[in-house]
Amino acid sequence: MAVSLQNKLVVALSSRALFDFEEENQVFESSDDRAYMSVQLERIDQVAKPGAAFPLVRKLLAFNTAEANRVEVVILSRNDPVSGLRVFRSSRAHGLSIERGVFTRGRSPYRYLKPLGAVLFLSTNEADVRDALEAGFPAARVYPNSVRAAEQYPDEVRIAFDGDAVLFSDEAEQVFQRDGLPAFIEHETERASTPLPPGPFKPLLDALDRLQKAGEGHAPMRLRTALVTARSAPAHERAVRTLMQWGIEVDEAMFLGGLDKGAFLREFEPDFFFDDQTRHCDSAALVAPTGHVAAGIANLLKIS
Repeated sequence: MAVSLQNKLVVALSSRALFDFEEENQVFESSDDRAYMSVQLERIDQVAKPGAAFPLVRKLLAFNTAEANRVEVVILSRNDPVSGLRVFRSSRAHGLSIERGVFTRGRSPYRYLKPLGAVLFLSTNEADVRDALEAGFPAARVYPNSVRAAEQYPDEVRIAFDGDAVLFSDEAEQVFQRDGLPAFIEHETERASTPLPPGPFKPLLDALDRLQKAGEGHAPMRLRTALVTARSAPAHERAVRTLMQWGIEVDEAMFLGGLDKGAFLREFEPDFFFDDQTRHCDSAALVAPTGHVAAGIANLLKIS
């Protein structure tokens, strides 16, 4: 019978997203890939320290049981195959069941997301993240120095999402950027009963919802999700109704009306938070593992 990753939640991530390779990356930045490869080979038996995405990966893998393997984690990295040896050894030392990896030695690896069927790609390389998003895959640039998640919820995966340009399209954000807050509120109030088009992370939310439902009653892990958005009443209604129309429930919703998200994320304690705006990511990274979703008009304005 052919091996398949179908019907699994597949997460692909770079080695630097999973492990703390910041010191080794400085060697690469100041020299070249051969110097980096040499350092990784010298340290091949030195177990790498956890990186920003490590807590999320460990908890997602804990959904797997002897009866059902529902989650697959794959290393998808610009690293060379030799450096990949340390990644797999460190994974094994940390008790992470990671068996598959693709190492492209400097080339963008995003094309391999399609044959993997990945519903999430985490990388510290912004160009790779943008490539993946443009190809239709949920992807985020990991803040490697973001604060690691607290370990108070060992049996619960906690993930927080921004709304516009992340879970939802940036339709409303375009109105805000073009015409300002009053026009945004009017636009969303008039369309309160019209679902927002899906954003880049809708496939991940769908997959997490399926994972939660498949494991109910017998999986060792639970999933808790939160919508953390700058929307406020009355613009909140369209967001809630959109989730209802999708048939997906989130456990918590925070309509903050422009308040700093970091303080609220500190209380929610997510294993990962996704947002499309760097100012929110900068704040969030001080309290939780964070990924920037380079999608929507806010990011187009930044690079134009």
